[in-house]
Order: sequence, then structure tokens, then C-alpha cells
Amino acid sequence: MRQRGLRVFIFLLVLMMGIIAANTSFAQYEEYERGQQLKYLDLGIKQYENGRYEEADKSFRQVLENVNVLPAEICFYFGANSFYLEKYKQSINWLNKYMALKGTSGQYFEECTGFLEKAEEKYLMASASNEDDVYEPGEEVDYTVMPKVDCGPSGKVICPVCKGQTVIIKRTAMGLTYKTCPYSDEHGNLTCDEYNLLLQGKLKPRSDL
Repeated sequence: MRQRGLRVFIFLLVLMMGIIAANTSFAQYEEYERGQQLKYLDLGIKQYENGRYEEADKSFRQVLENVNVLPAEICFYFGANSFYLEKYKQSINWLNKYMALKGTSGQYFEECTGFLEKAEEKYLMASASNEDDVYEPGEEVDYTVMPKVDCGPSGKVICPVCKGQTVIIKRTAMGLTYKTCPYSDEHGNLTCDEYNLLLQGKLKPRSDL
């Protein structure tokens, strides 16, 4: 009986050690994969900065298709890069995603708003036949579509563009400038429908401004 108990103990010990080793290997693999995706992100940024937009697009897609949690900066870079590829709807969607994540405090806020204005202008001028090229058949991911967000029982969210302040504040060489937010209501909020439209690049600025 004593020998049998010892064999059971040894078996359980070996089993536990195997489980611990497997978990450790899995964690190491996840860390390795995360590092690989960050390398693709850095590579894509360098390609973008050197005007190699097609190559940058491939690098960014490698990250988007494999990473579990999107870094906010890839939303900006993928959106800006899409603008240079003349994929304006895609550009608007991802730039708005960056704005929703970072608001006016984001590192790329000034550049983002500039690209958004130009992309929206180009998008309105583009024909429907050209816009068909935004999503390429055969790809597993439609980069023009943002998942719908559940805003909770209130049905409202704080506007990510003005962060609920109803005005957009910019610092320039002449000091601070104030511009009324073209999206939020008088309380700095968006309805859930408006927020989802903003993420999809379909929310139009108020015409009364």
C-alpha cells in the first residue's frame, strides 16, 4: 500500500510539473508572438515614414490580423497610410477609432484631425465604383468595418472628440484656440447611434456651426 501511494504521489508530481512547464511555454510563446507583432508595427511605421505605403499596409495588416489588443497608435498609422493609398473610407474609420481611443490628448491628435478633414473631403468626391476597392475580396478582415458598441442603459457616451467639453482646444504658436465640437450636443455627449456612426466614419458634422 505504501509503495502504491508513493507511485501515485510521483505520478501526480510529474503531472503537475508537466502542466507548469506547458503553461510556462505557452506564456513564453505568447510573449514571443507579441514581440513579433511589435516588430511588424515598428517596421510598418518606418515604411510609412519613408513613403513606402504599400509595404507599410502589409506590415500593419500583419499586426491587425494577429494581435489581440490593438495599440492605439496603429489606428492612427493605418488610417493615415490608408489615406495615401486613396482608401478614404478605410482611412476615416481608423482615424476615428484613434480619436475615440485617445481623444484630444492623443500624441497624433493634430495630424489625425488634419488627415480626417482631407479624407472626408476626398471621400465625398470619390465615386461609388472607386469605393468598391476599399475592401479587397478574399481578405478575412474587412478593415472598413468597426464593431458596434453597446453604450449601456443611458444610451449616451461622452464625445471622444471633445472629451465632453463641447469645445476642441488646440495649442498653437499664438496660444490656445477654441473650436465648438462639431459632433457633441450641448452637454458634450453623443447618442449611442451617433457614437457608432463616428467609429464607422459616417457621422457628419453639425450643419449649424
